[in-house]
Amino acid sequence: MERGLLQVAGMSDPLVMDADVETGKGVAEQTAARKRSTWEQAEGSPLPLGVTWIEEEQAFNFAVHAEHAESVTLLLYTATDLTSPLLAYRYDFLRNKSGRIWHCRIPLSEIGEARYYGYSVSGEAVSYLHSFDPQKVLLDPYATSVFFPQDFDRKLATREGSNAGKGPLGLLPASHLPFNWQGSNSPHHESDAIVYELHVKGFTKNPNSGVDPSRAGTYAGLVDKIPYLKELGVTVVELMPVFQRDPQEGDYWGYMPLNFFAPHSQYSSAGADEQHLEFKNMVKAFHQAGIGIVLDVVYNHTCEGDHRGPIYSYKGFDSASYYMTSSDPTNPYANYSGTGNTLNFSKGHVRKLVMDSLRYWKREMHIDGFRFDLASVFSRNENGSLNWGHAPIFAEIAGDPELGKLRLIAEPWDTGAYQLGRGFPGITWLQWNGRFRDDVRRFVKGDSGMVPDLMRRLYGSDDLFPDDRAEAYHAYQSVNFLTSHDGFTLYDLVSYNAKHNWANGNNNQDGTDTNYSWNCGYEGDKGAPDEVLALRRKQVKNFFCLLMLSNGIPMFRAGDEFLNTQFGNNNPYNQNNETGWLDWSQLQTNRDIFRFFKNMISFRKRHPSLCRSRFWREDVTWYGTGEKADLSNDSHTLAFCLHGASQGDDDLYVMINAYWEKLEFQVQEGTEQEWIRIVDTGSASPDDFSETGEPLQALRYSLAPRSVVVLLRTRNHRLKI
Repeated sequence: MERGLLQVAGMSDPLVMDADVETGKGVAEQTAARKRSTWEQAEGSPLPLGVTWIEEEQAFNFAVHAEHAESVTLLLYTATDLTSPLLAYRYDFLRNKSGRIWHCRIPLSEIGEARYYGYSVSGEAVSYLHSFDPQKVLLDPYATSVFFPQDFDRKLATREGSNAGKGPLGLLPASHLPFNWQGSNSPHHESDAIVYELHVKGFTKNPNSGVDPSRAGTYAGLVDKIPYLKELGVTVVELMPVFQRDPQEGDYWGYMPLNFFAPHSQYSSAGADEQHLEFKNMVKAFHQAGIGIVLDVVYNHTCEGDHRGPIYSYKGFDSASYYMTSSDPTNPYANYSGTGNTLNFSKGHVRKLVMDSLRYWKREMHIDGFRFDLASVFSRNENGSLNWGHAPIFAEIAGDPELGKLRLIAEPWDTGAYQLGRGFPGITWLQWNGRFRDDVRRFVKGDSGMVPDLMRRLYGSDDLFPDDRAEAYHAYQSVNFLTSHDGFTLYDLVSYNAKHNWANGNNNQDGTDTNYSWNCGYEGDKGAPDEVLALRRKQVKNFFCLLMLSNGIPMFRAGDEFLNTQFGNNNPYNQNNETGWLDWSQLQTNRDIFRFFKNMISFRKRHPSLCRSRFWREDVTWYGTGEKADLSNDSHTLAFCLHGASQGDDDLYVMINAYWEKLEFQVQEGTEQEWIRIVDTGSASPDDFSETGEPLQALRYSLAPRSVVVLLRTRNHRLKI
């Protein structure tokens, strides 16, 4: 094979092949063969992007978007030499470029023992945002597996010079039998949807998780916990980000993605090359158990950060066409994500990148839905302004026959926009309801003037999701939550007045200060009086009871069901330790709380009247301690009767006392013989939840301070009226 003239810095004597240099056979023989080949066989195809195995040709097709690049070289490496490429194929734009995509097709016979691949890209900076550096070995944005050499070094990617042998590479796809998805049907949950947010590693990494150490903190470890999830009653598991990230980033949570296609290999118990199979086995097992999988996906930014961050992939292919720019020449990256950069969704190829990624996770991994981190970034124009009308990517997702049917959940804000409710362009999407979180927290905490807001949140937040003729939103579009990864755990919410984030290394400056928390009279656990500890347990039950009684889709974070604590840290994004891992010993210590959570979940699932496609409307009547609801600023009480006949369900009567003294409520409907008491959070376990129901002795009921009572009138009793 003749050698071209290209020499990539940091590579000793690479085998370089220009696109117009014949190789292998004699020139005449190759010329004849080339005449018989198709254009695509000779030049490669611009679609699909990434690397594709062509079985009938026994060849790989490579395609990558690099709009402003002047030269692109494909680099192929063997497992034994990750510094000097076995083959360096320099693209000829007259032959290997279509529009803004560079492409080629290489037969397996010419690839030899190559297993990994990367790119070298060069070009002139036409703006101050370009980061072309031909010495950098770049990762294909469409790589479906990412390999990190043993000598991987993040620091080399942050400065000029070669990172050969020490940067992430794509793994060439191996031919394999198709995965057997038989018996794995995607479950569809409506009124019984209970979303449970968890971190793949943190869920089982603690030695007390009961998972074998060889599987702890992995996709396989989650499978071992399916019986627990079934017992608890959750029906949808929302996984915190599983996209491959930089293992030297210090990003335990996963919100700094390196790549949008590859599963995070460090969550594999079977090795870096087996994460796809392990992930698919996990999804299949969850589906067979009737549990759906939603991925928390981060498409708004990457781990490359701002001008000080590493050059791994997108920057090196073309910063100006992937990222939004700022007007600051000292830091040209717009930062609406709070992490250094923001992807530019006004660009068609960026939207295509996201669309192709979503389709990949749906088609290949059988994912049931996506929760989009900082989704307001999707609606930003190139100059950073918000497109409040028709941001293109929402129409593209809605028009896709596969993606439009999935459970799409938005975090409807970013660092500079708050689009909750009708302000969010994804009209049919579900949305994390931050107002529900804040209003219910403030009411249970005891803030004044919160009764009208509590009514709205229980009802389904029709102020945010109106169902008039023009808007026609649904109540289930509100994803109601009180806690998530971002903030206090539920136990910390009732144990700390302020964040305690010193361990994060940011001088306690990271994390929100707006927690609407109350420590019940004593900060933290150490030395807390018994009466404070008892009140905290009751407050936790109050919170969860209201969550389960609200119209909309409920979500809670893993560990809340047994009072898991992060010791007051409300932003442990870098705590890959006991702070960030669930402490399963608390499950035994707090079995009474687990029992309450499990029973409240079961109760909600048995009563579809609570979670409806539409709002409660005439089926709900609001009361107070007496006949009228007290909406005054000093009120801390509310009651309501939800009639279930229209849903073929029972009637519920709920009394809520957030006041710090005992109050008497008068049940306003029916007779005492018709009602049974199911819940009284003011009682100790097991009397806090009666699985069979306790007969009501009188229509006058004395509610303990800071407590919730739920009564049930069965359909049989109602028919006798």
